[in-house]
Amino acid sequence: MNASTGNALQDALKKHQLNFMPLIHTMGMLPVLLILCVMFQLVTGYAETADFSHAWQSGRFLSWQNLSIIAQQASINTVLGAGMTFVILTGGIDLSVGSILAASAMVAVSISLVPGASFLAFPAALAGGLVLGLCNGGLIAFLRLPPFIVTLGSMTAVRGLARLLGNDTTVFNPDLPFAFIGNGSIFNIPWLVVIAFATVVISWAVLRRTVLGLHIYAVGGSPDAARLSGIRVPFVLLFVYGVSGLLSGLGGAMSAARLYAANGLQLGQSYELDAIAAVILGGTSFVGGVGSIWGTLIGALIISVLTNGLVLTGVSDIWQFIIKGFVIIGAVALDRYRLRGSART
Repeated sequence: MNASTGNALQDALKKHQLNFMPLIHTMGMLPVLLILCVMFQLVTGYAETADFSHAWQSGRFLSWQNLSIIAQQASINTVLGAGMTFVILTGGIDLSVGSILAASAMVAVSISLVPGASFLAFPAALAGGLVLGLCNGGLIAFLRLPPFIVTLGSMTAVRGLARLLGNDTTVFNPDLPFAFIGNGSIFNIPWLVVIAFATVVISWAVLRRTVLGLHIYAVGGSPDAARLSGIRVPFVLLFVYGVSGLLSGLGGAMSAARLYAANGLQLGQSYELDAIAAVILGGTSFVGGVGSIWGTLIGALIISVLTNGLVLTGVSDIWQFIIKGFVIIGAVALDRYRLRGSART
């Protein structure tokens, strides 16, 4: 093979590789999700029959009942992940979403117990989350405090507020007026799934079909360039943290509806880590400016599939924490790899 032929072959391979890049970015982590589903179906089937040839037919993972459970488990993380996507797209972070979820749930359940005011419980959860999110956004946008420090502080403070609201006890209401969204369904589709999917669609429309969405991506790409182009960066930041708080409040209402109760100490613990993992697994870059809300949905499903599959295969909760921790580290490593790959191409 002469030099010219070798160079031509290298050029052809490079062009072929570049042509596949859009496909890879479009598919994202969907192949990983499908591989996990196939793997857990085979593993659960083999555990039942000890016969690999019949493992697929005997597997419990892909049963309609289990898939419904997975979808419901992923719904709250999807809602939180949607809000986190807005924040991370601007290059920020929100560590307080789990605490805001707990506080909003406490507000909702507490108000539902007040005679004559129970109809205010659901909107109060949303309003509480929105206010707390705007507080984060105001400190970050106008006082220019680091998002990590602000939301780390509010994570602790709001968790204390959630415990204070319930006198550090679990608050129950068996007659919760909006309990149907946690345990009911419409056309055999759980309300939790409907709400999560609607959240993703609305978020996609805002990010991809509005000028505000373009501004969010621009701020994440380069805040200084966005400012010089006339974008009101502080108000964009205020908006994204407000959205994160609002959706955390919605997640709180969804959690309360499913449990008929709220607890300021335990509810929402580590939810921020699952939300961040879902966003990064979905392809949104930690440095901002790059990402997709549909990718976040895939990321949330991966987290839920992983958790559910590990439970079905009998993995202890200790190892579940360890594995999920490695998933988060792997998600960040994947983000860095994607950035380097983008720089090369």
